[in-house]
Formats: sequence, structure tokens, C-alpha cells
Amino acid sequence: MLAHCSARRAAYVIHRPCRAVHPHSLQRRTLTVESFTNGFLDLAAALPLPPSLPPYSTTIIICTVVSRLIWTVPFSIWAKRRQRRAEEEVMPIINTLKPGVSKLVLAEMQKIGVRGTKDQIQAAHAKRVKQLLTTRRKQLFSEYRCSPGLTMAIPLITQLPLFMGFSIVLNRLSQAPTPFDSESFLTLSTLAHTDPTATLPIALGLITLANVESSRWFITEAQRDREEKVQKWKEDRVARGETVIEPQKIIKSVLRLISVGRIIIATMVPGGVVLYWVTSAAFGLVQTWIMDYWELRRKQKLASLSSTKTAAVKQ
Repeated sequence: MLAHCSARRAAYVIHRPCRAVHPHSLQRRTLTVESFTNGFLDLAAALPLPPSLPPYSTTIIICTVVSRLIWTVPFSIWAKRRQRRAEEEVMPIINTLKPGVSKLVLAEMQKIGVRGTKDQIQAAHAKRVKQLLTTRRKQLFSEYRCSPGLTMAIPLITQLPLFMGFSIVLNRLSQAPTPFDSESFLTLSTLAHTDPTATLPIALGLITLANVESSRWFITEAQRDREEKVQKWKEDRVARGETVIEPQKIIKSVLRLISVGRIIIATMVPGGVVLYWVTSAAFGLVQTWIMDYWELRRKQKLASLSSTKTAAVKQ
């Protein structure tokens, strides 16, 4: 198998079409995409895989899993720890500040003589309290190094270069002449052509959608009760004719559209690229489930310890 893979790679290199390019552009290209494509072919030929496994497809899957484990998982754990600090250290402080801030704002309004209807006074009071708490929350996020924006952005930003880079390399390897023409995998007739049945693109969309819809599977009863109270509060505001903007619903709707969009795009790219996308999405889904389940168990243990301490104090 090793000799066979080497022969196919040699044929690919020998018959690679020549293009007239600027010397500096050629040098940069040689040091980037071509270096990675040749490295991928060398790795596929060097891996001690059983003859029953397709070498290039298996190498794509192995490279995807290993790169995600080494590069993206640590940032995801880092983000989860920041999220934990925000939920368990910052938000309890904010909750303890609410009564005092509310009384302070009420005293200020009485001192300056704010006038209006009861609803107007309540709205002004709630707006001022929210402003003060938001300012304090931002300060605490900075002190505890757990700003939500950075927490969400860093994992996405760190995944993008890896995702784009490997996609470009696999797309380049799919250009004729290529050894990808000689290998099929699942519903792919060859790794160099699109999936004729669209099975893998559809699987990609479903996996992406599952990652969106399963976000509420691993939440505690306390979180579920809190979400129900917030939802009832929003419904009451809507019933009073107020406009309620729900960022989470907007984000979920956008992610659902992205799931459909990924299916359409995946039907137009080579099979090797689609295989990488499906493997990466499946890894991300399993990673999310594991981390959310681990976080759920941790919160349940904390809640159990808290209830035990409370019962001991009452006794």
C-alpha cells in the first residue's frame, strides 16, 4: 500500500500542470499551500493503516480529530472556565447589589423630585437601575477576566484559520491531476468530485442543526425554572404592547439558516473538503455534548452540596 500511495503521489507531482507566475508568488505558494499538500500526501503514505482503510479519507479524518484535540479543545476549555467565573462569581455579586442599587436610585429620584405617572416613574427607576448594574457588571467582568464577548469570540477566531487552511489544502489536492481521483469513500465516488447523492452535505447540515438545538439538553432544573420565569416576564411585556428583543432567538434563527446554507455550499465542493467539514462538525457536536454534560454534573454536585449545608445549618 505504501508503494502504491507513493507511486500515485509521484504521478501527481510529475503531471502537475505548470503555470506562468511571478517568482515571488511561486515562492510564497511553494512555502504555503504546496508545502501542506505535499506534507498531507507524505503523511497519508507514511501512516501504518490497514489495507482495508482508504488512505486519504482516513488521513483526513485523523488529521481533523488530532488538530481539533490539539488546537481547538484547549480554547474551548478556556472559554468554559471564563463562562463559569461569570456565572458563579460575577453574577452572584450583581444579584446582591440589586436591592441596594434599587433603594439608592429611588432615593435619588425622590431627592430631585421626579414627577410623572406611576408607570413612567417605574420605567425611569428600572432604566436607571439597569444602567448602574450594567456598568458595575462590566467592571466585574474586567476584574475577573471573563468578558462574555471575548469568551465567545476567541474559540471562533482560533478555529477559523485551521478550518480555512485545511479546506484550501484539500481543495487544492482535489484539482486534476490528483490521486484523490482514485479513492472513493461512503457516498463519494471520488474525493475529487462532489457528492452525487448529497448525503454528506445533508449530514453536515443536520449535525450543525443538532449542535444548535441541543443547547438546552444539559441544563439544571434551576436554570430551566429561571428561563421559564424570564419567558413569562417577556410574554407579559408583549401583552402590554411593549417591544421585546430576544437576542438568543435571533442567534438561533441565524444558526438554523447557516445549517441550511452549509448543505447548499457542501453540494458544490469536492468530496475531500466535504468529508473534512462533516468530520469537524461531528467532532464539535460530540465535544459540545461532553463539555455540557460535564458542566451539568458539576452544577448538580454544587447544588447538592449547597442544599446539604443549608439543611445542616437549619438543624
